[in-house]
Amino acid sequence: MVYGGFGVGALLLIGLVGAALVGAVLMFNGIVGLRQLVRNAWADVDVYLKRRAELIPNLVTAVKAFASHEQALLESVASARSLAIALDGPTSEKASAESRLGSEVTNMLVLRGRYPKQNSSENFSRLQNELANTEKMIANARQYYNACVRDYNTKLEAFPSNMVGAMIGAKQEQFFELETAEERIAPGVG
Repeated sequence: MVYGGFGVGALLLIGLVGAALVGAVLMFNGIVGLRQLVRNAWADVDVYLKRRAELIPNLVTAVKAFASHEQALLESVASARSLAIALDGPTSEKASAESRLGSEVTNMLVLRGRYPKQNSSENFSRLQNELANTEKMIANARQYYNACVRDYNTKLEAFPSNMVGAMIGAKQEQFFELETAEERIAPGVG
């Protein structure tokens, strides 16, 4: 049978090619959308990491006022902060540097038990609360980022979207993970 000069087989072939093109466009758009979600989620994590880095000098100053002989710890915190700030992107090096910084900040916050006057300092208490809240925000943002990475990487591995991903050069993203169990706990304020 012939419809408008085309045979049934030709129309079926045109329909299949059209459906394949529509499917490829939808997969492409899905990959691009997830990639943008991953980038946006990382930007959120980065904002909170920078907020923490900005709080640390003030906290160091507050600790110095009460614990000037804790110089080694203060230098270690400053060194960890410098390294964390110097690294960009969700790399394993950045995760390691941020983990070290989190550990050093926790060590600094432990000092409050040794210096009762420090606990009564309104400035130190405010900074400590801000830092604890920031650590919680970092944990939440990191969790969301990792969920976005999981969805994106799954899309790049699943058939047939993996073929579209390969054609456009899409690469898997890296999770932003902590190294030790202690780092999974935000510093307390009590």
